Amino acid sequence: MTKGFCDNPAASALSAIRTSGAVKGYMNLSPNDIALPRGVSDFLPEAAAKIDSIESRLLRVFELWGFRRIITPRLEYEEVLATGMGEELKGKTYRFDDRQSGRLLALPPDITPQIARIAATRMSSLPLPYRISYSGRVLRQTEVQAGRSREIFQTGVELIGLDSPEADAEMIVMAIEAMKVLGLDNFTIDLGQVEFCQGVFQASGLSGEPLRQLRDAVSRKDSSAVASLLKGHTVSPESAREISALPRLFGGREVLETAQNIAANPRSRAALDSLQQVLEILDIHGVTDFLSIDLGETRGLDYHSGITFEGFVAGFGEPVCSGGRYDSLTARYGFAAPATGFTFNLLNLLQTVERRPELQGCAATDFLLFNTSNDRRNVLQVARQLRSLGYTTSRDIIRRDYARSFEYAQKMNIRCMLVVGDDNEPYRAVRISDGCTIPIEKSMIAQPGLMNHIEKSRGEN
Repeated sequence: MTKGFCDNPAASALSAIRTSGAVKGYMNLSPNDIALPRGVSDFLPEAAAKIDSIESRLLRVFELWGFRRIITPRLEYEEVLATGMGEELKGKTYRFDDRQSGRLLALPPDITPQIARIAATRMSSLPLPYRISYSGRVLRQTEVQAGRSREIFQTGVELIGLDSPEADAEMIVMAIEAMKVLGLDNFTIDLGQVEFCQGVFQASGLSGEPLRQLRDAVSRKDSSAVASLLKGHTVSPESAREISALPRLFGGREVLETAQNIAANPRSRAALDSLQQVLEILDIHGVTDFLSIDLGETRGLDYHSGITFEGFVAGFGEPVCSGGRYDSLTARYGFAAPATGFTFNLLNLLQTVERRPELQGCAATDFLLFNTSNDRRNVLQVARQLRSLGYTTSRDIIRRDYARSFEYAQKMNIRCMLVVGDDNEPYRAVRISDGCTIPIEKSMIAQPGLMNHIEKSRGEN
C-alpha cells in the first residue's frame, strides 16, 4: 500500500477550532442543553437517503398517473388555514404572532387544506379536474406521554373536480401501486364508507353526548359498550339492529352482503351501492386481494363524505397511508368542487421498509480521491471527469496518511478510494468493502462502467 498524504494543509484548522478559545463559551453546554425537543428528529445521511428514495418512488408513481406537483408554504395565516380544518386538527396547530402584520400565523398540521386553498384561488380559472401531488413536512401538537412524532412527512395526491366511483378507485389503485413499487406485498387496504355510518347514526335519532359516546364505542369495535348505550336510549328496532351490527361489519367481500341485509335506512343503502360500484372497478384493476372492508370505520366522519381507506403493512400497527373523499372542503374557500385524495406517512413507511435491502436509499459516495502528489491539478481533473460521468466523488482534502483516509472511507460509507499521484503514475482503486486494490489505466477514468469494473475485479490484498 502506498503511504501518502492529501495535499491541502487544512487538517490542523479543525483541531485548532475545537481547542481554541473561540468556542470556549460553548464548551460548558450539557447534553440536555443541546437536545432536540420531544417529537422531532435529526436524520443522518443513511436515513435521509432512504426517505429521499421512498419519496422519489412515490412521486414517480403519481407522475405516471398524470399528477403534477405543487409546493406549499411552511407558514399560513391561522384563520385562513383553520377554514379548511376540522376541530381535531385545529387543536394540534402551532400558532404564533406575526411581527410584520400583527396577525396570527400557523404552521400547517396537514397539507390537504393548503391544496384546497390553492385550488380555490390560484387554480380556479383552470379546467377541472386538477390532479395535484405534493410532498412536505408538517408539525402537530402531541401529548407528551403519547411518544408520537410531532413532525410528519406527507407525500400524497389530491384529485379535485371528479365525483365518480372511478375517481375513488383511482386513489386506491395508486396507493396499492405505490406500495408495490416500494417492494411491499404484505399489506392491506381497509375500505370504509362514512356515509354508511352517518346513515345509521342519523336514523337512530340520537344527538349530543349519547351520539358522541356511540360513535366512540363503534370506533373501538366495542359491542358491549354499544349494547349498553342502546339499553339506555330509545331507538327503533330497525335502528338498534343497524347500530348493533356496526362493530362487526369488517372483513372480506361478504361484509357487503351482511350489511345489505341489515341496513334499512336509505342513506346507508345508497352508500353500499356506491361502495359496490368502486369495488367493481377495483376488480377490473385486479387488486381485490389487497382489500378488506370496514363499514364501522368512523375516522373522519366530520370531514370525509364517502369512500375512505387506510393502508396497513403486516407487523406494523400504524397506517402508512390514508385517504378518502371530501367533497365539501374546497367550498369553504369559495370554490365548490368534489374531491378525493390520500397521503403517505413517510416515517411510518420508513419503519416498514428500512430492513429491506432492495429498498435501501443509496447514501454511499462512489469515490474518495486520495492524492499522493503535492500538485492538486491532476486529482481535480480526475474528480471533474468522474462527476461528469455521474459518479459521486469527494476529495480527501485533509492532510492525513493512507490508513486514516481508508478508515474515513469505511466510516463514511464510501465505496471506493481512488489513489491518484503524479501525471506519469498509474491510478489504483481500493475497494472499501474488502480492501482489494485494482490497477486503473488512466484512459478508463473517462469511460462508462468504471465502478462496475472495480466491483467485479478480483484485485489484490
